[in-house]
Amino acid sequence: MRFVQVIDCKTERFDDMDRLMDEWVELTKGSRTATHSLIGKDRSDGSHYVEIVEFPSYEDAVANSKLPETDRIFQEMVALCDGTPTFTDLDVVRDEQLNQTLSRRFFHEIAVGGNLDAIGEVFAIDYADHDIAKEEDTVIGSGRLRDDLIRWRAAFDFSFDLDRQICEGDDVVTLWTWTGTHKGDFMGIPPTGRQCIMTGTTVFRFRDGRIQEGWWHEDVMGLMRQLGALD
Repeated sequence: MRFVQVIDCKTERFDDMDRLMDEWVELTKGSRTATHSLIGKDRSDGSHYVEIVEFPSYEDAVANSKLPETDRIFQEMVALCDGTPTFTDLDVVRDEQLNQTLSRRFFHEIAVGGNLDAIGEVFAIDYADHDIAKEEDTVIGSGRLRDDLIRWRAAFDFSFDLDRQICEGDDVVTLWTWTGTHKGDFMGIPPTGRQCIMTGTTVFRFRDGRIQEGWWHEDVMGLMRQLGALD
């Protein structure tokens, strides 16, 4: 079970503390077990800071605390604080990546499931789309996305396998495998009945709970080859 430690402290010397954190990161390369560290500053009290450190398990956190570099840096950090920091130990019982969930909703519910009315719930109205397969560098408007999906769904019966998703900040990166059966006209190619496979990567950038921008990189040449257009 993943484990999170919340460290609460007050200090007027955050720059020095930040320098110590950089030093700890450098010194513990290859030995630390912490996987993620986030520090927040209290908007109502400029000297109040909260650090959230994530570990694969409680046992990994214990091992991390026993590193000599961790102990030394921690003692120096305590000396910079106004009073003794407080610690809260948490076992992670639920971890919901909301942007990731919304991204999956596009692939499964909208693109494959055909619920095009949900586009307005998932995408910003001024959504900006970048696709290497299109002549235009950028297409603005979620309505154009709807039109694209209508064309793809008319040309293929298809599904998406989401091979991997990576979330960082406002971005969700999805590596996917698309499998489709060619049933209708596609870019001037009459239906062949062939089953085709295409791989690609999509980056969605979120703002205010909706997808604001998207970048698509897909193997369209490979798809055209499978359809016989490049024979």
